[in-house]
Amino acid sequence: MKEQREGFRSFMAAALEEARAAAARGEVPVGAVIVRDGAIVARAGNRTRELVDPTAHAEMLAIREVCRLAGSERLAGHDLYVTLEPCPMCAAAISAARIDRLYYGAADQKSGGVAVGARVFSHPQCHHVPEVYDGIGGAEAEAMLKAFFAARRGTDGDA
Repeated sequence: MKEQREGFRSFMAAALEEARAAAARGEVPVGAVIVRDGAIVARAGNRTRELVDPTAHAEMLAIREVCRLAGSERLAGHDLYVTLEPCPMCAAAISAARIDRLYYGAADQKSGGVAVGARVFSHPQCHHVPEVYDGIGGAEAEAMLKAFFAARRGTDGDA
């Protein structure tokens, strides 16, 4: 992944807020924000259970909202911050939307689609590859996910 740019300002704190709100709703705690010109344009947390929709991942919901606001399916000039490495579905949507930069927190060893697993952006069929920056807020995002799943299993997380 790439090194952060000079003058970089992270919006991961807002994505982490969305992840905490998702957890409070009983959703897997993943949050996303999309930024353009230094301002948040859309923010979302997972809502797969609430909406009874397996595609209602934080990234997908944020992308849909920005496309609606922009009146375009192309989001050049936009950056996406998400607390967890996008799955293959979300990575494909990020590419299709032409997001400029992807910043993510925790790696997803089970379902990742960027650095592990499918590695969507490295496929020849991938028409657009965003700049990717990983590990931003990763420790906090990972701790939140571990606590969420430990509570659902009724364990202390060491299992």
